[in-house]
Amino acid sequence: MMKIKKGDTVRVITGSTEKGKGKEGKVLSVDTKKNKVLVEGINMISKHEKPSATNQNGGIVQKEAPVDISNVMLVHKGKATRVGFKEVDGKKVRYAKATGDVID
Repeated sequence: MMKIKKGDTVRVITGSTEKGKGKEGKVLSVDTKKNKVLVEGINMISKHEKPSATNQNGGIVQKEAPVDISNVMLVHKGKATRVGFKEVDGKKVRYAKATGDVID
């Protein structure tokens, strides 16, 4: 079970300010094998694309690049927090260590 899931709001805690240090965004996807996350509006790269059926013009496209999962922290109630696991009613759930609240 991963500490960060798709749809979570996260804050970038390390890296350069151009890559997004201090910025917040929504997680678009999680790659568990490579321990990477794709965050909306963070770590933007310019990709040169050829014309295709979906993109008739081609050209330079701005898109997000993956960020290592260790470089982001979950944001809960406006505050970046570490994530822990505990058992509630026989189910394993995530909780925010800063507040102790159950996340899901």
